[in-house]
Amino acid sequence: MQKRFSIRDLSYISLFATLIAVSGYISIPLPFSTVPVTAQTLAVMLAGSLLPVEHTAASIIVFLSMGAIGIPVFSGGTAGLGIIIGKTGGYLIGFLAGAVLISALKGKKAGFMRLLFVNAIGGILAVYAFGVIWLNYVTGIGISKAIIFGALPFIPGDMVKIVVAALLSGRLSKHININND
Repeated sequence: MQKRFSIRDLSYISLFATLIAVSGYISIPLPFSTVPVTAQTLAVMLAGSLLPVEHTAASIIVFLSMGAIGIPVFSGGTAGLGIIIGKTGGYLIGFLAGAVLISALKGKKAGFMRLLFVNAIGGILAVYAFGVIWLNYVTGIGISKAIIFGALPFIPGDMVKIVVAALLSGRLSKHININND
C-alpha cells in the first residue's frame, strides 16, 4: 500500500527545498575554483538531519527540479539543466545522495556526536565524491586537481557546517513535530 504525504509532510518538504534554494544566494566565489562556497550544504545537512528519508529525498528532488526547469535556485541564482550537467552538477546530485545518507544513518534519537558523524559522511564525503568525480569528468583536469580545486578549499568551512547542523538539528528536533518513523 502506498503511503501518501500529509499536508504537514508536504509543508516540511517544501520548507527544506526552499531553505536549500535560498541558501544558494549566500555564495562566495573563490578565485582559484569554479565551485563557490555556499550555505546550501548546511541546508542539505539540516534536511537530512531533521527529516525522514522519504521526506529528505523529496525535498532535494523538488529543489533539483526547480533548478532544472529554470527557477534560479542553484548557487548564485543560477538555474537550468546546463548547471546540472556542468562543472558543479555532481555536487548538486551529491546533495541528494548525501542528504538521504544522513537521514538513513542518523537513527531515531540522534545525539550530537552521531549527528556530527553522519553529517561528515553524507554532507562532506558523499557530496564531495559526486562533485569531484563529476568535476573531473566534465573538465578533464584529473582527479587529483579536481580534489585540490573542488574539495580541499571547502573542507574547513564544511567542518564548521557539520557542527552547526548538528547543534541546530539537535535543538530543532525537540521543538518541531517531524515524523521520523
